[in-house]
Amino acid sequence: MSGVEHEAIRRLLAGVRAYRARYYERRPESMRQLVANGQKPQVLMIGCSDSRVDPAILTDAEPGEIFMVRNVANLVPPYQPDQNYHGTSAAIEYAVKMLDVRHVIVLGHARCGGIQGLIRIQEGDPPPGDFIAPWVSIAQAACDRFLSQEGTEANGEKKAPGWLQGCPHLVERAAIQGSLDNLMSFPFVRDRVEDGRLHLHGWWFDLENGDLWTVDSTNRAFAPVF
Repeated sequence: MSGVEHEAIRRLLAGVRAYRARYYERRPESMRQLVANGQKPQVLMIGCSDSRVDPAILTDAEPGEIFMVRNVANLVPPYQPDQNYHGTSAAIEYAVKMLDVRHVIVLGHARCGGIQGLIRIQEGDPPPGDFIAPWVSIAQAACDRFLSQEGTEANGEKKAPGWLQGCPHLVERAAIQGSLDNLMSFPFVRDRVEDGRLHLHGWWFDLENGDLWTVDSTNRAFAPVF
């Protein structure tokens, strides 16, 4: 290992020591309760794996507050029970059915590498790797559905190829809307949403200036919160 790599690990270990001091030495009762009583989070957050947008740091959450699942481009696949591996779907099932969370938040962000990969594939570049292209294709239907109007000129003609490269935020937000739609394809999610036990939220974080945008439940458009 190089000195830089060693330093990266040292910083992480120092963080674990600080966490232990904060929660196990200065505030031991809160951790004892979580150990003895188990977790009872009210929120499931589906975030991106991007190292710049850690949902727990972003929301200043305490231990036990958020049940977290992170993947490339914060995507929710459609409900598809079979014998394959479904990590994100398993986390959704566990949070909703076992933990009885009250809120599900899909948290996307600006400058998302997974969405950039999807845009490049749409524009004809070869798919990257073995797993990335099939995964980000989950958002393809949402992009087609939510971006059809934006991709059309005022005269009715389609915009020139490559226009999405200049508007990645539109794709990022469309992917969030698509994930919210896919959440509703899970019967146990749909049942709880319809009877008011569960609420779905779409958030988009602007990495460049720290603004947070959310989906309006009435018109499905994004609007800034702050």
